[in-house]
Amino acid sequence: MSLNIEKVKEFSNKAWDENILPTLSKYIEIPNQSPLYDAEWATNGYTEDAIQLLEKWILAQGIKGISCEIKRIEGLTPIIFMVVEASKTEKVKTVLLYGHMDKQPPLTEAWDEGLHPYKAVIKNNKLYGRGGADDGYSTFASISAIKALQEQSIPHDRYVIIIEGSEESGSIHLPQYVEKFKDEIQIPSLVVCLDSGCGNYDQLWMTSSLRGVLTGDLTVKVLNEACHSGSASGIVPSSFRILRQVLDRAENQLTGEVDKRLHVEIPQHRLDQIAKCAEILGETIYDEFSWYKNTTPVTKDLTQLMINKTWYPTICITGAEGIPHTSNAGNVMRTHTTVKVSVRLPPSFKAADASTVLKEIFETNPPYGAEVTFKMDKCASGWDSPQTRPELEKALGEASNLFFGKDHVYMGEGGSIPFMKMLHDRFNCQFIVTGLLGPGSNAHGPNEFLDIPFAKKLLSCVIYLLDAHSKFD
Repeated sequence: MSLNIEKVKEFSNKAWDENILPTLSKYIEIPNQSPLYDAEWATNGYTEDAIQLLEKWILAQGIKGISCEIKRIEGLTPIIFMVVEASKTEKVKTVLLYGHMDKQPPLTEAWDEGLHPYKAVIKNNKLYGRGGADDGYSTFASISAIKALQEQSIPHDRYVIIIEGSEESGSIHLPQYVEKFKDEIQIPSLVVCLDSGCGNYDQLWMTSSLRGVLTGDLTVKVLNEACHSGSASGIVPSSFRILRQVLDRAENQLTGEVDKRLHVEIPQHRLDQIAKCAEILGETIYDEFSWYKNTTPVTKDLTQLMINKTWYPTICITGAEGIPHTSNAGNVMRTHTTVKVSVRLPPSFKAADASTVLKEIFETNPPYGAEVTFKMDKCASGWDSPQTRPELEKALGEASNLFFGKDHVYMGEGGSIPFMKMLHDRFNCQFIVTGLLGPGSNAHGPNEFLDIPFAKKLLSCVIYLLDAHSKFD
């Protein structure tokens, strides 16, 4: 039986309007932060509220052949583990669909008037709220895609769906689940990940690579006790000035270039894809950001900007300790300064090696003999997608043209999805990594949103691709 494309479009529109948006909105209202950002996740009930809401919705969909269970390991965030048995009898393959339910911190005060991280608001065909696009919708889209096939009585493969609770913390809890339930997972021939992004809302975007991530605390300590700055300055070196010096060892303060030891050679086919992507996106590459006054991007070379974002290491300071608020800052020489260092790593660079490199850069020969320490708290390697097989490449093009009217495009992402690297190392399979995070969607920041018309077309593409894959030899 052939898939009816018009029915797919009708299904996707109706599913989002009537079945997904109401419950996804309720999910947005739950403040279930990832464990790295919420020390009380196991006791405050928010993670439990989110996972129960999702499970209840899944079971209400009437998916034939499904088993759905909340799996738990002591001390770890729970996962939703689902298996949908194949409806076909020959050449059955396993497809693994992945998403996550944990959220980044809310940044409540930075949201625009009328918006709130834990209040779902639909405005101008966009659904605003923390975790809607990253990555709450993935549960709904995965189940809805299978439901669409079953409603058309299309024979389908075996599906395993994993919705985890620690992705925003580097998927620190997921490996134990994958190992424990490896026999139930089996060996997938295809992985579908709906936790990535898109360069625009006009076509299907395939993620070709993901950068790795490493975060840690960099501390400079110069005194045992704070003292009067009039007495100490000029004698005691400022911990902040020393911090600037050691950071400059890793990142050139004028250019932003990071130490060569954290770079890799970029494959030529990725450079070719980057050039094409830059041509398609144009100034959207930097126009999507909310620039303050006359601030400009680091360069106007569009291809270089995409290389910077997807294959170069970068360093950001995302938090600080030991520095009082300006309203409470007296004339005091502080004892220490601590900053949270967030490092994005090239897709093929081993994150564990980066920790060693950074520790050596920061701690060796500290200025003035001060105590300088770097303590890593999270790391996850990036991912470079395997070559897409011709039959899948053809299906991707067909899906994009059917539902968007344009060809699909490959784009590296600057962010991380740690599970993709885990799966790549474990299984020899194909990957469809895509998502809703497009221009302005601002995952991790204020005013996070998903574009509803794009979400409907993306769901249609997933339905088509699951059906196409089931017909591959």
